[in-house]
This record gives sequence, C-alpha cells and structure tokens, in this order.
Amino acid sequence: MNRKWIVFLLVPLMALVLLGCPKKKPETTPPPDLDVVTEPVPEPAEVEPMPEPEPMEPEMTEDVLPTDLVELNRYLVERGLIADVFYNLDSADLSPEGRSALANNAAFMRDNPDVVFTIEGHCDERGTNEYNLALGQRRANAAKDYLASLGVADAQMRTISYGEERPFCTESSERCWSLNRRAHFVATGRM
Repeated sequence: MNRKWIVFLLVPLMALVLLGCPKKKPETTPPPDLDVVTEPVPEPAEVEPMPEPEPMEPEMTEDVLPTDLVELNRYLVERGLIADVFYNLDSADLSPEGRSALANNAAFMRDNPDVVFTIEGHCDERGTNEYNLALGQRRANAAKDYLASLGVADAQMRTISYGEERPFCTESSERCWSLNRRAHFVATGRM
C-alpha cells in the first residue's frame, strides 16, 4: 500500500483515539416542588463571649545566630553579613570597594564579638607557589589590619594563606582569576 494511504488512514484513527468520542451530558430533572412548612426559629440562647486569648510573647525581631559553624557560615553568606574582599593582580592594597566591604564586615564583627573569623588569603594560579603563599598572607593581613583599625578585636581574627591552592573559580580566564584574588572570611569558632 502506498505510504500516502497509510498516513491518510492513520491520522483520523489517531485523532479518534486521542480525542475520543464526545460524551453526552446527563439529563438533569428539576427537583419536585415540595410544600415547605416554615416553623418559627427559636431565639438563640445567650452565648457567653469567648475569653480573650492569652497574649503571646512577642517574636524576636533579631535573628539569633546559629551555633553550628557550617550553618553560621551559610547564614552569613545568605544574608550578606560578611563579604569577601577582592584584590588587583600582584597586589595586597585595598580598593575603595574592599574598604567598604570590610567596613560592613567590621560592623557585624563588633556586634558579635563572640564569633571568631579566619581570614583566608587567596591568589590566582599565576606565579609560583611560594610567591602566591606570601601574597595571600599579605592580603589576609591587610584585611585584618584594616578591620583592627575599625575597632575589631585582634582575638576575633586569625589569618591564613592558601595561595593558589583553593581557587573559587577554576577556569583560566581573567574573570576567574579576579574572583580568586581575595580575602575570604570564614567563621571558625566562638569565644
């Protein structure tokens, strides 16, 4: 049989299968008229008013910091309470944006003096391991020194350098490298 005929026969058959036959609507008959006898409605009994609910304690408006460090770090990132500081190539100098981020970090850290932070210094993949470890340490120290100048207690901060060993982004591009040149903040303990 010719292909055109097969298609010609299958298309209407498929339409019937998919769409089905239209269904008849069931006939509805109106309910018979009933003689309605109305009886007088009794007066409602006097109802005692419901007692006023006990006042609940007001909800706390300030969020309580999680005690678990993993949850605490997630909380800080989700709410933007602590931010990383980014650096230019081969530099540990703070930019105006970096100073602004550190000012916000300092406000949170002063308000929560029991939280201890480790400031991690990071670099991009260019340069030797030794050079990047030293540069990462200078970056972490620059962030720590600026926070100290803003009134954050020294006991609340620790520094470490990871150099190029823990990249945030792994592509070899300027966009990625700029994300890896940073001082990263991690809540690592409580006092």
